[in-house]
Amino acid sequence: MNRILVAGITGAGKTTMAQALAARLQLPFHEMDALKFTGPQWASNPDLHQQVSTIAATPGWVFDSFGYPEVRDLLWTHADTVIWLDYPRSVIMPRILRRSLRRTLLRERIFGGNVETLSGWFRSDHPAWWAWSQHGARRSEIGRRAQDPRFAPLHVIRFRSPRRADEWLRTLSGAGAGTLRADG
Repeated sequence: MNRILVAGITGAGKTTMAQALAARLQLPFHEMDALKFTGPQWASNPDLHQQVSTIAATPGWVFDSFGYPEVRDLLWTHADTVIWLDYPRSVIMPRILRRSLRRTLLRERIFGGNVETLSGWFRSDHPAWWAWSQHGARRSEIGRRAQDPRFAPLHVIRFRSPRRADEWLRTLSGAGAGTLRADG
């Protein structure tokens, strides 16, 4: 495992898992949302594709993302491993609600200096609404990609519960990490 995507729906814990993997495997961590959203009003980075392409060409990295459409195939083509956090809504929703509530109430600055706002909770692209409405579609799309012959060399490790993911993560070290398998 040298080029790793941590995939799943919003609120699955992709960033936490990706940071932990990067630390254990001594690989650079890249936060996709921080690369994508670079300015106020959720302005998108016009150089996203070039920046991700440059990173993807390096020998080792961990991204906390399934990938935005403009870089998704690029990432999946260059990755050697996908860690799929395939958790049920009953796990995702409390996490995303707590995180968004904290960010809103504390006015935490995220990605490009933006903040989640109370009015944002009523938009269809708010993380909580997105996680609820896109859960099945995201699961299906990751499943299709995991079976797609274009990405056949990928090693896909799918976790259906945070407990199993945590257990697996505790077993990792830099040496021999690529031989571990999990499905639960």
